[in-house]
Amino acid sequence: MARLTILKLLMVALSIIASFSIAAQNQNVGSYLQDTTPWGDPNIQGTWDRRTITPLERPDRLGDKAFLTPEEIVDYERASAAREDGRPLDFSRTSLSVHDPADLDYGSTVLATGQTSLIVAPSNGKIPGYTQVAEVRAERLKALREGRGPADSWTDRSLNERCITWGVPQGMLPQAYNNNLKIIQSQDFVMLYIEMAHDVRIIPIDDRPHLPDNVKLWHGDSRGHWEGETLVVRTKNFSPKTSFRRANVDLEIEERFRRNDNELLEYTLTVMDDTTWAEDWTVSFPMVRGEEPIYEFACHEGNYGLLNILSVARNLEKQEREGGSH
Repeated sequence: MARLTILKLLMVALSIIASFSIAAQNQNVGSYLQDTTPWGDPNIQGTWDRRTITPLERPDRLGDKAFLTPEEIVDYERASAAREDGRPLDFSRTSLSVHDPADLDYGSTVLATGQTSLIVAPSNGKIPGYTQVAEVRAERLKALREGRGPADSWTDRSLNERCITWGVPQGMLPQAYNNNLKIIQSQDFVMLYIEMAHDVRIIPIDDRPHLPDNVKLWHGDSRGHWEGETLVVRTKNFSPKTSFRRANVDLEIEERFRRNDNELLEYTLTVMDDTTWAEDWTVSFPMVRGEEPIYEFACHEGNYGLLNILSVARNLEKQEREGGSH
């Protein structure tokens, strides 16, 4: 029975690969310039670059200012370039990074729209406040970690710290590096290949239903459909092992992808979880046509950070035991 199940899974995987192979064969060089695919869907294929120095949340100093003027954009980009740590102007962290500034690649420009934050709703450009349920959940997690330590085991560390996945939707947002997104389409699937953490999302667009609610996945369960020129993707069934800003099993997201007249890929993400936030919130930004290839994300091979975290934790425990014996 187990062999039969594995064989079925292999057959499904091969059929998906074959569909993308056929789709690729149907595309010739420069095909991303075409408005539609050979089978008539809007064509959003290609490599898209989401680098930007525009922050996720609007800085307090900008108040209710939703957009920068052309002059303000120039000043903002100059001030950002002047930071010696390689981070954007309004990046909140000021501590030293494990990365050399030359290794960081946020980009050097604000969004083409001039908006002051990636968040467009609520109108203040801020992530809504946490619910009381979320605060209680956070306190319980904090107490648990204080009882056993945040590095009792490698399983206490996050999935991205362990080089497993950057997660959804975090992996879709602008990062410090590896900001390319490659999209490949077939008639029944859309593949999103995220350069960060080499995450691959294969999304059915053939009207199949979502998986049962008791099936939980690291990337959630995604289903897509076309609404005119826009690809709409709904994702739910997130694993309790995932964490997007304190949300996991109750999280649902809606993503929208649409090419506009300026050859930008408009990306909109709506985050929904009434057990975590006081209200839904939305991120929206344009991606530009990428000029660079997708590079390998070889994280775990050089992940000395995790080894060092656990080693230091064991050393601190040893010091505490020895100190208590005197």
